[in-house]
Amino acid sequence: MSRRDLRLVPVASAAWVAALACAFVPALGWWMLACSLSTGAALVFVARRQGRGGASLAALACAGAAAVALTCAISIPVRSAAAELDGRIVTVEADVSSSSTTGADGRVWFDAQTVRIGPRGAERELSVAVRVGVDALDDAVLGARIRVTGQVMATEPFERAALVVFATSSEVISPAKGVFAIAAATRADFVTRAVRLPEPGAGLLPGLAVGDTTAVSAELNEAMLTSGLSHLTAVSGANCAIVVGAAFWFVALCGGGRKTRVGVALATLAAFVVLVTPEPSVIRAATMAGLAMLSVLLGRPSAGASVLCLAVTGILVSDPWLAATPGFALSAAATGALVLLAPPIARGLERWMPHPLALGIAVPIAAQLVCGPIIALFAEQQSLIGIVANMLAAPAAPIATVVGLLACLAAPVPFAADLLAASAWLPAAWIATTATTTAAMPGAQLLVVPGILTAAIVLVLSAACAVLLCRSRAGAGPPRTMQRAASAVLVVGIALGAARILLDGPLAVVAVPADWSIAACDVGQGDSLVVRSDARIAVIDTGPEPEALTRCLSSLGVERVDLLVLTHFDLDHAGGASALVGRVGTMLHGPAGEPEDESLIAAFAAGGAAAVEASAGQRGTLGDANWRVLWPRANQAAFPAGNDASVVIDMEGTDVPRSIFLGDLSATPQRLLAASGLLRPPYEVVKVAHHGSADQDAGLYAALSPAVALFSVGADNDYGHPREETMDLVAATGASVLRTDQQGRILVGRRESGLVVWTERSDDADAPGEVGGPG
Repeated sequence: MSRRDLRLVPVASAAWVAALACAFVPALGWWMLACSLSTGAALVFVARRQGRGGASLAALACAGAAAVALTCAISIPVRSAAAELDGRIVTVEADVSSSSTTGADGRVWFDAQTVRIGPRGAERELSVAVRVGVDALDDAVLGARIRVTGQVMATEPFERAALVVFATSSEVISPAKGVFAIAAATRADFVTRAVRLPEPGAGLLPGLAVGDTTAVSAELNEAMLTSGLSHLTAVSGANCAIVVGAAFWFVALCGGGRKTRVGVALATLAAFVVLVTPEPSVIRAATMAGLAMLSVLLGRPSAGASVLCLAVTGILVSDPWLAATPGFALSAAATGALVLLAPPIARGLERWMPHPLALGIAVPIAAQLVCGPIIALFAEQQSLIGIVANMLAAPAAPIATVVGLLACLAAPVPFAADLLAASAWLPAAWIATTATTTAAMPGAQLLVVPGILTAAIVLVLSAACAVLLCRSRAGAGPPRTMQRAASAVLVVGIALGAARILLDGPLAVVAVPADWSIAACDVGQGDSLVVRSDARIAVIDTGPEPEALTRCLSSLGVERVDLLVLTHFDLDHAGGASALVGRVGTMLHGPAGEPEDESLIAAFAAGGAAAVEASAGQRGTLGDANWRVLWPRANQAAFPAGNDASVVIDMEGTDVPRSIFLGDLSATPQRLLAASGLLRPPYEVVKVAHHGSADQDAGLYAALSPAVALFSVGADNDYGHPREETMDLVAATGASVLRTDQQGRILVGRRESGLVVWTERSDDADAPGEVGGPG
């Protein structure tokens, strides 16, 4: 890689910095445009007068930053107009612009570009990106026009979608047409054909071939994330390279010239992008592949870094908000790693192995080293098994991708499509097995606090690994002093990592205070609380995933659960329940609304639990503590199964402070609960309803008068939980506000001086925080 090939890096960097600045602070748009243009003009003058190439390059970087700033500045009025709709019930008419995914709340989510939006009867033209969540909507595929009605929430300035729409009603008013309809039908046919094959591998195959992950189970998706293999189901540069290379080779085989080969390859690439839907990573990969084809046409096929820089700059000029999306950053970083870092790492590995093997191992190592710091900015875990898992899966991935794509395209010939799909199943099954096996290994991932500090630590460790592995073309490594420093960094890092694994695993119980009685587990966007009295354990909800619940219970030394309360059966409250089957004595649950709910109840009953539907008036004991069910009322029909029929329970004992757990009740049932006469305020601890949503009754919290308010909420949620107005409402009662998204696992205990609180993340982790009695 020559310095000449790296000359466009400052241009892409300037565009990215400008995009980030304008996305986070929109008011900078016009100011940055003016500064970039004036600086660029001065640099052009210098370049002409003195003939300095560096000044010309700097001027080009200013031009890229100016173009990005102009795009942002032009978008400010439209996004501001959209933000004025925050909290309102609106009707949205929009064109679907992405594939759909299923969120933790069970909703189907997709991106769309609005055509008309506003209160019913007063809609207006407003072209802005929105994120739409619906209960279910068939035919909502790329190119379809939809109409939805629901509440909207304005997003943060840096988010790509200006609004999030929580739809209560939805319809497709114009299905996808032309190539979009053909692509959707082709994908759907391939998914149907693939899922007829046996697991593991059947549901994963469409993801590997065309990026369709609708058939991937939640368990396999979690395993793919843990093992660092989730990138295989995201259409990326590798997929585009395979498609372009195959088209290029086929035309060359037929005797076509360079121009014909490039033209056919670009047309094939465009068709592939439509087939897999143009997600940010696909856009980046396709743009880079297209520019690569042009570089071939111009006789510069090796200018990979320059091509990547042009692709990044062009994409950010058209959509600056991609700069703040993790997917786009990871996609660009991974491509840069393959172009710049993989070759020197491969040369370093050639000291111990043949070149083909060294190159195959260098690719996942390079991608992992470069992507690790970016992942640490927003992810709560770092994969420690990712490199090994990628090495095992790497040989099977291109086979599954190529053969699976051929199976998808062969849909008009069912026999050939079935044969190709069956052939692609074996490598897909190998990848799925690799993911589940490696993810289940002890220490497969390390839980971390996402943010700049964690990213900086990962960056230092990644740089140390690169220093030790890389070699120049002449076979020389970095200076020996640098290698010694890198070795010292890795030794310290490995020692600290091993200590963390021990503290999170076998020694986790040692780090937990002995006198806790209530624990709010950090399970992401969901609820899971544990109450302990006289060695007896109650678990109230299980969070969205079994793994997070298992980690929390293991750290608390909980093996057996005497009382399980499932307040209702939404995924964020009951998704992790499978981890407790066979370990529960009594199960109290809210009304079952779906067949899946009945199946879960039956599973617990088969595992030895006494399953009882909860209703107000039921009571019992947990060790030295007494518990009562306060809601829902028996045989009530006013509230259907779900949030407003959540089980509300209170507890009190010698070692358990008087506590109330409000499930997901909204304001209306909260008012009814407050008027029921069943409450025994003041309560020392309250679990705030519905993760701190805005739909709360101030009168209830004033009556409860808590000393501690627990918000069980995930850092990454599309709802804006907890809402500022709800935190202000609770704080006004005199309660100490505690949030699992910011403070991790929260423990509450009782001492003679009052309540005492321990948080997983705090300025002084060793010193418990003391809280006064109830107000």
